[in-house]
Amino acid sequence: METILMLAHLTATGLIASWLTLGLRDNLLHPALNETYTAEVLSMTRMQKEYPEQFAIVAHRAVTDRKLQRLAFRIVVVAEALACALLWIGVVALLMGLAGAAAPQTGQVLALLGATAFTAVWGGFLVVGNHFYYWFCHEGAQNTHYQMTLWGLGTMILISLG
Repeated sequence: METILMLAHLTATGLIASWLTLGLRDNLLHPALNETYTAEVLSMTRMQKEYPEQFAIVAHRAVTDRKLQRLAFRIVVVAEALACALLWIGVVALLMGLAGAAAPQTGQVLALLGATAFTAVWGGFLVVGNHFYYWFCHEGAQNTHYQMTLWGLGTMILISLG
């Protein structure tokens, strides 16, 4: 049973590491794709256009300075890179544990740290997005962030079972 559980940990950690690595790759190679939407959420552009009365109430929250918007995006990319590194370190440590070259608990701890960082990235989007009322006009992004947060939490729970 211990081997099966370690394989499950490895699979779960490897999948979220792979998913986040692809997102990080795109944010590094094609930053304008996501940075544009980050700026749009921070400036509350869609809310201003589609819900002007509600926007007027919370317009003071909008961040329209392009330097701050770019900085926010860069902080996200750094957080993603850190989470990716922790996840891949966890994957390697889990593989070493399966091969008997390291203690299985070491892999679990490192994988749990990576899964926690992954979950924090997406939970962070939910918190910051809520501050900027992104649920008014960016429902697709909010749903993705919920799903990724749940995926991370599920992985954390699975790893904790071992």
